[in-house]
Amino acid sequence: MFADYGLHERLLKALSSLSFTEPTAVQAAAIPPALEGRDLRVTAKTGSGKTAAFVLPALHRLLTESRPQAAARVLILLPTRELAQQTLREVERFAQFTFLKAGLITGGEGFKEQAAALRKNPEIVIGTPGRLLEHLQAGSLLLGDVEMLVLDEADRMLDLGMSDDVLKLAAACAAAQRQTLLFSATTGGRVLDRVVDEILREPQLLLLNRRNELNENLRQQIITADDVRHKERLLQWLLAHEAFAQAIVFTNTRAQADRLVGVLRASKVKSYVLHGEKDQEERKQAVDRLRQGHVNVLVATDVAARGLDIEGVDLVINFDMPRSGDEYVHRIGRAGRVGQAGLAISLICHNDWNLMSSIERYLKQAFERRQVKELLGSYTGPKKLKASGKAAGSKKKKQTKKDGAPAKARKPAARKDKPAASVGDGFTAPKRRKPQAPTA
Repeated sequence: MFADYGLHERLLKALSSLSFTEPTAVQAAAIPPALEGRDLRVTAKTGSGKTAAFVLPALHRLLTESRPQAAARVLILLPTRELAQQTLREVERFAQFTFLKAGLITGGEGFKEQAAALRKNPEIVIGTPGRLLEHLQAGSLLLGDVEMLVLDEADRMLDLGMSDDVLKLAAACAAAQRQTLLFSATTGGRVLDRVVDEILREPQLLLLNRRNELNENLRQQIITADDVRHKERLLQWLLAHEAFAQAIVFTNTRAQADRLVGVLRASKVKSYVLHGEKDQEERKQAVDRLRQGHVNVLVATDVAARGLDIEGVDLVINFDMPRSGDEYVHRIGRAGRVGQAGLAISLICHNDWNLMSSIERYLKQAFERRQVKELLGSYTGPKKLKASGKAAGSKKKKQTKKDGAPAKARKPAARKDKPAASVGDGFTAPKRRKPQAPTA
């Protein structure tokens, strides 16, 4: 129970009004040490409720430790505008019975308007590293009073090349009094380890999700397809026959996403597209339309794979297989969040098989094979499989003579410094001269 953590009564009132009673695993693990002031490095899968795991301790600290403040006391860094907007909504929900204020600072919005909002001294500043750094350098963002620094989806921020911006922002915060909480969906690599070493002090490590511990209520299926056109017909059939409230269809490219949304709209599917070429207003509109039910299918690239928390998404379709196991986990994590039932379907052509097999091995589980009888194709998987599950390629046999004897070995290639001449290559060998008798 949240009441067992000693949270401020106004936060408990907000939790009660939102019908939050039992904490999720990541909340139960992270909230107590966070309330004690410990630095945390938390690895937790998307959809695990980790936003509340850092928002509630941050709000509790602000409510119980009143201090004279001329600037932000909590700074929350996130990789995308959508995730920052979503986090702001969560902060506002949990702080609804307090007088605490939060400000949103992301790209795509007016710089002067943001600077004016910062002059009102919100206790919490939420934003993306690039725009926050611009305000820091312009003098409109002051970080000397920051007591808690939160990095959410830290692995994603570093994947997007934001490590230098993150380190500069962290260096501007008061190191002596700062508590730092770092959340990521994966354990990351050398860049994440370097950031952890530089900005966290003796962090408590909480590893809550192994890669094979996906939501047990999320079914994972594959359907084989002959080609892209066959995939399109399968996608249309699935959206017409599967029972779902909201769906996200993932592609690897913007061009494919634009093409697919055109195909779906032509078949009267209420759909919208989200990718990196969309401006801030279009991206916000795409998420809002799905969240409000004006459309029920979002076609997206991986820009939407992380951080989006849209209640009601219960179907994810990988039109293109993601390029890594981590990206697969992030994509399908959009469905069946926090224990809800969901379905993830991947459409597999012959050139997707080995990638799909690698992801199965990464997750240490086998996906359910499924067929759509109305749209059966000729490709049903490789004829031969290796022990790893990948397609077994045919090796070229050695050339042999008709009598079975091995063919003669090829002549060694001519030396590179003296290329051999050949007929028809435009080269005429000089005639050999006869030796002449020496002259007197």
